[in-house]
Amino acid sequence: MPVLPGPGLTERVTALGGDLRAGPRTGGGAGWQVRAVFPAGKQGRLDSWRQDLHTLFNEAAQAAHIARAEEPPVSPAVVPPVGARIRQARQERGTSLRALAREVGVSPSLVSQIETGKSQPSVSTLYAITTALGISVESLFDIRESAVASAPGASPGTVPHALAALAADPGRRIGPLVGAGARETLELDSGVVWERLGRVPGAETDFLLVTYRPGGSSSGSGALMRHPGTEYGYLTSGELVLTLGFEEYTLRPGDSVCFESTTPHRYRNDGEVPAVGVWFVSGDVQ
Repeated sequence: MPVLPGPGLTERVTALGGDLRAGPRTGGGAGWQVRAVFPAGKQGRLDSWRQDLHTLFNEAAQAAHIARAEEPPVSPAVVPPVGARIRQARQERGTSLRALAREVGVSPSLVSQIETGKSQPSVSTLYAITTALGISVESLFDIRESAVASAPGASPGTVPHALAALAADPGRRIGPLVGAGARETLELDSGVVWERLGRVPGAETDFLLVTYRPGGSSSGSGALMRHPGTEYGYLTSGELVLTLGFEEYTLRPGDSVCFESTTPHRYRNDGEVPAVGVWFVSGDVQ
């Protein structure tokens, strides 16, 4: 809503025979506008007092500008951990944004949007990026990584090495009990959410609760994905369609799947309710 410079403006417009009003911008534009409304019989007075009205509205605009300038500044948006860690890994590797985009098969603008948090990657794009950068999907869940990155006084020369060491820490444990509200969550593009259920030191396994929202898919582009490792899944609710190579399977509650993740595959939810299941991806998931 526009900020007006007090009752003086209203009184002066009234003296000109009009009524000062504020409301949504006309013509489909965004925001608000201030306008003077005159009765039909007094519409002709606009011509003789046009300059006076112009001055009044300039005063209103200036007052609104000053009021906005005095408002407390909005805090800058915090870059989501996934994008920040992808950018961290890319810079450590010495790979340009364009080179990574070319290797993954997406546009440089998409990689930039992912790194700045303006867009979330699909499952297939996420695997492609982590494979190209030589990092694990697991490292994107590491909460301690972002804590070290924001530590004051950290030396630029040592932070990247510390982050890499944390991501690859074989002794890190999540559990033995992980509460429902304590799960590390990774929300991906095209309606997919991963929640990490636990981690045993030394085990090369991602233990996940996966949710595919209605219309959600593991690939935003519809392409099949492949990555190292072995995949095990158990559906607890909803329905999920798995495309595995040249075959297509419909998973219903109680159904399970297992296959080598190097086989091209894709999940999608064609239903009207979320599809939820427990997934294990074991082996080398780099």
